[in-house]
Formats: sequence, structure tokens, C-alpha cells
Amino acid sequence: MNTEAILIGGISGLIVGGIVWALSRKSLLGSTFPSGHEFAKIAQDVLRSTQEQFLLLASEKLKNDTALARNDLEHKKDTIEQMIGEMRKDLLASKELLKESDSARITSFSALAKELEMNKGAVSDLKSTTDDLKRILSNNQLRGAFGEQVAENLLKMAGFVVGQDYVYNKTQDTEDTRPDFTVMLPDGTKINIDAKFPYSALVKMSETEHPGEKEQHRKQFAIDVKQKVKQVVQRGYINPEEHTVDFVILFIPNEMIFSFIYDQLNEVWEEAMRQKVILAGPFSFTAILRMVKQAHSNFRYQENLHHVIGLIQKFESEYEKYSVAIDTLGDRIQSAAKQFEVVSSTRSRALGRVIDQIKNQEMGPNKEKDLIE
Repeated sequence: MNTEAILIGGISGLIVGGIVWALSRKSLLGSTFPSGHEFAKIAQDVLRSTQEQFLLLASEKLKNDTALARNDLEHKKDTIEQMIGEMRKDLLASKELLKESDSARITSFSALAKELEMNKGAVSDLKSTTDDLKRILSNNQLRGAFGEQVAENLLKMAGFVVGQDYVYNKTQDTEDTRPDFTVMLPDGTKINIDAKFPYSALVKMSETEHPGEKEQHRKQFAIDVKQKVKQVVQRGYINPEEHTVDFVILFIPNEMIFSFIYDQLNEVWEEAMRQKVILAGPFSFTAILRMVKQAHSNFRYQENLHHVIGLIQKFESEYEKYSVAIDTLGDRIQSAAKQFEVVSSTRSRALGRVIDQIKNQEMGPNKEKDLIE
């Protein structure tokens, strides 16, 4: 129970008690019970006295509460000032963090804007490239040129040199046809290559969701591939008079299309093999080119080896002649040495004896005559 409730209860008790005390006092003094007018007067006197006491108590209570409130307020003021100081520090720190966050956000937004601008340019370039590719693939002539470009790039990557290892779009000597590429082996044998790009029916098959239409387009694609094989066969790209190998390569410049033919059109693949037409995608075509390039290298090594063996045999023959000449010269040198030894020893000693005799003899007419004789 709070202080105000206690105070009000006490005051009420005093008023009631005062009235009861006044009435009891009159009864004890022998007076009769007061009338209504007297009772009202007594109650009024008691109420006035009680009111004065109430005001006095309330004044004292107010002074005490005011003092307590002042002390409490002073204490809370320090606490509040301390809290406000801490809050001010926190606000300053938050302000700095917010400023750094804004700066980082602005930097991030600037980088993001640049990145979006770059991506926008890349998307624009990609769209342009895609449109160009669609335009190329939708045109049969452009698809053929695209396939030839892919094949030539793979030839160059494999180390083939145009005009030396292969020729491009050259008419055959005995046929009025021109394969896209002719690879020349070291022994003069030729491998003809033709680039083909069957595409339209396969695209239609991938775009439709109807099973019947899919099967129809699949059959049309198989017919298109067979027609490409037939064209290669009829053009005389396998020709002994041209010194070609007994097969021709039909290059398909898209690996997915080649894989689809290999996986889904077995009858087309087998028919092409029976007609000695090798279907090749970019990966298998690269493997074939590397094998041919290795044959080039092996042939050159073999040629060099034969040349080296010929030189060794020639060296052996010349060495035998050299040995015979050296032996002959040695024999002659030995004979000359023996002759020299005879001359330098026997003849020198004979001459020496004659010279000694000359020195030991006295010169006179008879002696000179004997010497001359």
C-alpha cells in the first residue's frame, strides 16, 4: 500500500474518531444526545480541526517527499549524465561506422555499376556473336565456309603447312572435282577431306516437343547425312589415278552433331564405312591429323636413316681403300728405310775406310799412281 493511501486512511480515521470522541464526551458529561443541528456543528468543528491537521501532515509529507525527490533527482541526474555521455560516445562511434559503411557502400555500388556496365557490354557482344552464329548456321553456304575454316584451323594446329603438307580447294588432275582439302603424304599419296555441316533438320528436331515430329525430323536428318556421304562418294575423292588412299574423310565441324550421328544413327555410320567414308568430328579429326603427321615424321626419319646408312657404307668402302693405300705406303716406307740403312751404314763404313786410308798414306808420285790405279 502506498503512502497516499495510508495518509488518507489515517485522516478518515481521525475524522470518524473525532466525531465519535465528541459525541462520547457529551454523553459522559450527562448531556443528552445532540440534535441534528448540534451534530452538524460538532461534525463541522471536528472536520475543521481534522482538516488543519490533515494540511499540516500533508505539508510535512510534501516537504519530506520533496527532499527525497530532490536527493533522488540529484542522484539520478549524475546517472543520467553518465548514461548520456556513454550514449553520446556510442552515437559518435555509430556515426563513424555509418560513415564508413556509407563510403564502402558507395564504393561497392560504383564497382557494381562498373561491373554491370561491363556485363552489359559482354552481353551485347555475346548477343551480337550469337546473332552472327545464327545467321551463319541458317545459311547452307555460310555453314560450309564455317566448316572449312574449322578444318583448316585444325590442320594448322596439327603442324600442317599449306602448299607443303596440304592444298586447299584444288581441282584434281583426272577429275573435274575439288575436295576442300588434300593432304599429301611424303610418298606422294593423297588424302582427300570434305567438310559437311548437316544442321537444319537436327535443329527442328530439338525445337519441337511432339514425339511424332521429333521422329520425322530425325529421319530427315539421317537422310541429309546419307546425302552428304553420297555426294563425297560420287565426286571421285577415292581415285587410284590420283594416288589417293582408299578412303575419304567427311569432316563434321560440330562435335555434338558428330556424337549424335555416332550414337543415334548407327545405320548411317555403318553405311558410310561400307562406302569407305570416314565421318570425323573435331576431336577424331585432330587424332587422324596427328597420326598422319607422325607418319610424315617417321617417313622423313626413315629417309634420313637410309641416307645415313648409305654414307656409312660409302665410308666403309673409302676406309678399305685408305687402309690398302696406307699399307702400300707403309711397305714402301719400310723398303726405303732398309735401303737408307744400307746406304747409311754399309756404304758409309766403306767410304770411311777409304777416307782413312787416304789420310794414312803419304802422297808421292808412286803412291799417287797406285792410288789412281
